[in-house]
Amino acid sequence: MLEGLEKMLAKGVDNALLRFGLGKGYLDLGNAALAVEHLRRCVEQDPKYSAAWKLLGKALEIQGEHDSARAAWTQGLEAARAHGDKQAEKEMTVFLKRLDRQQH
Repeated sequence: MLEGLEKMLAKGVDNALLRFGLGKGYLDLGNAALAVEHLRRCVEQDPKYSAAWKLLGKALEIQGEHDSARAAWTQGLEAARAHGDKQAEKEMTVFLKRLDRQQH
């Protein structure tokens, strides 16, 4: 799956959905650094993409970038609320609370 998406990117196709697919794929493979790269591009292209913010926060947290993860989830919460994405809102709220507990 990732190979096909990478080929599309190499051919000049670049959109939020493609970047989300790459980010999720790399995160699933355990490559948080590449996931962050693609998910950052995704939310630059579509700042309202709450699922991308959620995964970006997760990838940043895996890399130990807790402040950046918090920022991503905070922005993701705004996007989720603006679009009525209750599931993403719930999940990111839980992630933020967990992060707060870990840092205190």
